[in-house]
Amino acid sequence: MPLVAHLSAANRHDSTQFTVLVDAVPPIRRPAGHPGRPRKRPDRLHADKAYDFPRCRQVLRDRHIKVRIARRGVDSSTKLGRHRWVVERTLAWLARYRRLTIRYERRATLHQAFLSLACALICLRFLHRDH
Repeated sequence: MPLVAHLSAANRHDSTQFTVLVDAVPPIRRPAGHPGRPRKRPDRLHADKAYDFPRCRQVLRDRHIKVRIARRGVDSSTKLGRHRWVVERTLAWLARYRRLTIRYERRATLHQAFLSLACALICLRFLHRDH
């Protein structure tokens, strides 16, 4: 399920939007019966080699999130593959909406609206499937 959807320019590197996306993740609610203060952030974050920069790692450390970022030139892509397929699957779900794959709108607000609508439909389909 997509947690956050953020629209940026096509020629921006993913790592420059990293802080915005991590901060945009909504607070996590604990299930009933779990003691302690509710968490505001996830326990860990899995990312691929595109985010292997010291600033990305520092953002996660500052927010007390465990870092699981593949290191360039060191880690193989197969180690994070079992977690990365979730992201790839979500991108494939978004690609089903043709209006998002080819940008027809000139205004970013319209494209963001269609992106938010697509994410809402994906979440609705996910919740409907469970019930």
